[in-house]
Amino acid sequence: MRIALFATCLGDTLFPEAVKSTAVLLARLGHDVVFPPQQTCCGQMHVNTGYQREPVPLVRNFAAQFGDPAIEAVVVPSGSCAGSVRHQHEIVAERYGDAALRAGVAAVRTKTYELSEFLVDVLDLTDVGAYFPHRVTYHPTCHSLRMLRVGEKPLRLLRAVEGIDLVELPEADACCGFGGTFAVKNAETSTAMLRDKMDHITGTGAAVCTAGDSSCLMHIGGGLSRIKSGTRTLHLAQILAATRTAPHVLTEAAR
Repeated sequence: MRIALFATCLGDTLFPEAVKSTAVLLARLGHDVVFPPQQTCCGQMHVNTGYQREPVPLVRNFAAQFGDPAIEAVVVPSGSCAGSVRHQHEIVAERYGDAALRAGVAAVRTKTYELSEFLVDVLDLTDVGAYFPHRVTYHPTCHSLRMLRVGEKPLRLLRAVEGIDLVELPEADACCGFGGTFAVKNAETSTAMLRDKMDHITGTGAAVCTAGDSSCLMHIGGGLSRIKSGTRTLHLAQILAATRTAPHVLTEAAR
């Protein structure tokens, strides 16, 4: 299958290992992974902040970069960015675009997937041959849970990982408090939500907290580092890409 990888802004600038791991995983599963070099931001941050007209050029570029009929699927290591492409792009195109943009968006949105739903729903896989001998807890991010409704797909993938000690996260579906500009505009509320999330994570005794969004992991990881919890954050793709022959070596977390 010919798969185009959408890196996302955060993946490109701050968390490239999550993007690389997505490519490694998909290639290991036997697929042809391509990376359209002119891809840019999907425009999610503009729409979420109320600027729906401004991302029209970004939405148009996304449709152009990933609209090649030879690309059978677009895979995104981010529930929030996949949700933006699948839902927000249509809103922007309908309100501020032209017929060509609406057609381009319609063609791309139907073949765009968050990583876990692509593996489970499209490839019909749960065991991807991963090996990760550590105690892990999973945080379901808001957009993947509520917009994409990926449900237990990430957990099904994690349960099939060889060697993993997967522990349930109490009140898992509660928001971590990030929400992009929400964390800036409502810092006190965001911090209180993060504190609750960290209490639940550290209570599991997990060495790693994983999720499908680097943005949430950035927020959670920053908090866990500041309290010297000893718990690391790691993108789901990095766990699934690890194998016995190419294991992921955990770095020492702050204590």
